[in-house]
Amino acid sequence: MRKCLPLFLLAFLALGSTCFAEDMKVGFVYVSPVGDAGYSYAHDQGRLAVEAMDGVTTSFVESVAEGQDSERVIMNMARKGYDVIFATSYGYMDPMLKVSKDFPKVKFLHCSGYKNAENMANYFGRIYQARYLTGMVAGAMTKSNVLGYVAAFPIPEVIRGINAFTLGAQAVNPDVQVRVVWTKTWYDPATEKEAGKSLLDVGCDVIAQHQDSPGPQEAAQERGVYSVGYNTDMSAFAPKSHLTAAIWNWGPFYTEMVQQIKDGTWKSDFYWYGLDKGIVDIAPFGEMVPADVQKTVLDKKAEIAAGTYQVFTGPIKDQSGAEKVAAGTVMADADLLGFNWFVQGVVGTLE
Repeated sequence: MRKCLPLFLLAFLALGSTCFAEDMKVGFVYVSPVGDAGYSYAHDQGRLAVEAMDGVTTSFVESVAEGQDSERVIMNMARKGYDVIFATSYGYMDPMLKVSKDFPKVKFLHCSGYKNAENMANYFGRIYQARYLTGMVAGAMTKSNVLGYVAAFPIPEVIRGINAFTLGAQAVNPDVQVRVVWTKTWYDPATEKEAGKSLLDVGCDVIAQHQDSPGPQEAAQERGVYSVGYNTDMSAFAPKSHLTAAIWNWGPFYTEMVQQIKDGTWKSDFYWYGLDKGIVDIAPFGEMVPADVQKTVLDKKAEIAAGTYQVFTGPIKDQSGAEKVAAGTVMADADLLGFNWFVQGVVGTLE
């Protein structure tokens, strides 16, 4: 049990920190089962890092539907005296904002959205940087020059990733195209696998995804072609197919935020960390990826992490061939956060 220091000693030390008589209670809300791989699993690994901190206890609720269900879960946590609540899916944004207004002393953090309040921040990672790198791998490994992408919902987060993947593939293979199929679900293994099969049926020989399950990768392995994962290293589910994956490492971010709240230095903001902070990365390469391809990708990874290369640097054209980003211009974060168009080379609609 953590004890508060006497007031005179706190004043003397001038620490400016927040003192918790009991362990700080930190809650996490997940959109899918934690399982042993995928999006919620990656967030839960971050929760375990927080759990290991001194003076902190954590808990989570998994498989919480977006909308009213999430509002109920977040409200229950706030009522039960949680000091910090992390909501990890885009559709939790408005419910969390609503609850935050009724609990001004609780710190709320929402993943992947764009709305803030004095006691509510939002956060994400520049996973598009890792997407670009996985696109480079896919572009180098395809024989048909047709890549498939099983995607969840047509929101900026997902669109941004598809565009980055496409640009990465085009950087090593200008003739490549990326075909997109929407599932309208974050986690539905059967639907995701069927979507992967539909892309294989039209000639795709590398399947990428913005989904929580390894279903698309399993579909690729069954057909004897390659796959690119997401969220965590899913090579165990498709070892003969898995080239690499864009992956999350939430531990450093979650522990940083909780420590700031414990210290009384936290402020509401939009946090968007990338390769340089270790929040995003790529999984180890499959043994089928040639050494020269691995080196090219890792060299580009170093450039992105160092800030000497920006993924969305013009010239960039949209699907119709119209120039959207002029040569030498880097897209601003505000534009990236509102991405609502596909780059040239993407085959699919935003519906």
